[in-house]
Amino acid sequence: MNSLEFDRETDRMARAIMTRNSQIGSALIADLTTKLTLEYIAAVLVVSIERVMWFEPDSIIWAVENLIPVDIMQEIHRITSFTLYKQWVKKGYVPGKDLSVDVSGNVLLNNSLKKAA
Repeated sequence: MNSLEFDRETDRMARAIMTRNSQIGSALIADLTTKLTLEYIAAVLVVSIERVMWFEPDSIIWAVENLIPVDIMQEIHRITSFTLYKQWVKKGYVPGKDLSVDVSGNVLLNNSLKKAA
């Protein structure tokens, strides 16, 4: 998938989320599953959610509760947890001391990092 196709899919998904129509959103997700891996679908949804956040934040809550399948939510969680972990390490936090990851992929923070985050 090139950047133009990615942008087109995120735009379609953002508009579907803003309509709060489960049939439209489910149809788009079903279409994406025929063309993309779970990781790419999760990425499309993350960017779509970021776009919707600026215009209709309540639609994001609706999408999480009514539209996004569990497997895609788990992939979004995995992607965002890993990204946050990398950013904190770049900021100088020490893996194993300040933060770590449990077997489920959840990022665990020590008390000082929790206060800073």
